[in-house]
Amino acid sequence: MAVARALSLVMREDRGRLMAALVARLGDFQRVEDALQEAGISALLHWGRSGLPDSPRAWLLKVAGRKALDRLRAEGRSARREAALAQFAVLETVEATEDIPDERLRLIFTCCHPALEEKSRVALTLRTVCGLTTEEIARMFLDTASTMGQRLSRAKSKIALAGIPFAVPGPEEWDDRLQTVLTTIYLIFTTGYTAGPDEPRNLCAEAIFLCRLLLALRPGQAEIEGALARMLLTDARCAARIGADGASVPPGEQDRALWDTQCLDEGRALLHRALLRKRVGPFQIKAAISACQMADPGPDWPQILQLYTVLMTVEPTAVVRLNHAVALAETGHVEAAQAVITRLQPELDGFQPLHAAAAVIHARAGAWDEARRNGLAAIDGAEREADRLLLRKLLQGLESAGRGPTSVFDTISMFTGERVMRDDDLARPVGGDNGLGSHGGNDLA
Repeated sequence: MAVARALSLVMREDRGRLMAALVARLGDFQRVEDALQEAGISALLHWGRSGLPDSPRAWLLKVAGRKALDRLRAEGRSARREAALAQFAVLETVEATEDIPDERLRLIFTCCHPALEEKSRVALTLRTVCGLTTEEIARMFLDTASTMGQRLSRAKSKIALAGIPFAVPGPEEWDDRLQTVLTTIYLIFTTGYTAGPDEPRNLCAEAIFLCRLLLALRPGQAEIEGALARMLLTDARCAARIGADGASVPPGEQDRALWDTQCLDEGRALLHRALLRKRVGPFQIKAAISACQMADPGPDWPQILQLYTVLMTVEPTAVVRLNHAVALAETGHVEAAQAVITRLQPELDGFQPLHAAAAVIHARAGAWDEARRNGLAAIDGAEREADRLLLRKLLQGLESAGRGPTSVFDTISMFTGERVMRDDDLARPVGGDNGLGSHGGNDLA
């Protein structure tokens, strides 16, 4: 049992580093995964007889290299085989205590290459860098294990067949590729944030770990700091997001005593440091919006409106325009917000957050029938029962108030101001796929 626990710990903490070191030599994800799995089986037997080695990580690297060498020697000659053999032969001279070069940055950029589908990027990163099983990833995406296994297999094959380089992009590609990586990591975060209470793996923690790793490997990058700040600020209020009645609680109404102050302080400090670098990007803007949502004593809507105005110049997507309309309504520009909603209706028809926002904005404009129709559509389209409970309460409050403007609209709009900003809808891009803005712009409730 002790050996099994030790092996599990090494595979959990160092799988990404081992995979990166092996892929750097072999360039084949599937071969490396097979070799590492065989090395793990050997470790259970060998460590059980001889005890733990001084460096379990280096032991696994060396044995996995030998397993890969054995497979390569059994194959016919080819230039690729000979090159891989030469690379792996170096492992035979590695001492058991020698540290392993950290090449995980190259691994992350390869898993998140824009040539792969967005869902495949997320799945491959979770499998390769974080070490989640195919079954765990399939459950998170509501897929069968066989379907997810096929997706992962296709992604690995595409990397090999398309000759996707195992490399960090050069300066001319860095900004665009970094946005793809950060978007993939944030999608992992939002998948975890909306997961049910029975989900055993904390994907929010996995995403924060990945972003911290990225920042450690490339320190001083403002957008990485912004992405990490955004996740920390959102995660800080996780304990306050569901009320005693099981309904979602908007940030402006949450019990701030339940917020994680350490997480909140770190997020704010990271955001401040990123903005001081004067290389503002979309993740920093969204992190700033998150910070304004958590302002004291309540959301700073005038500042949020300004930030969305800037964000629209960077990400002119339909969802960002929708969020901008919510901010317009919150700052008293109801007619302008209603006009935006009307223009967005054909493009976003059926998109649940649009209906939630439209319910608020039409109500403030006095269009009660439209407000109720959109409110019902928002309830029907909500994915989480907690969100449906909140929307039902808000709609009941709207009706019991005699169809007149009451404080209930402020409550609805605080909810929508968060809810419409989701960007975890992997199945349905909205507003075109530009690598970043195909989903929402800000945080979750």
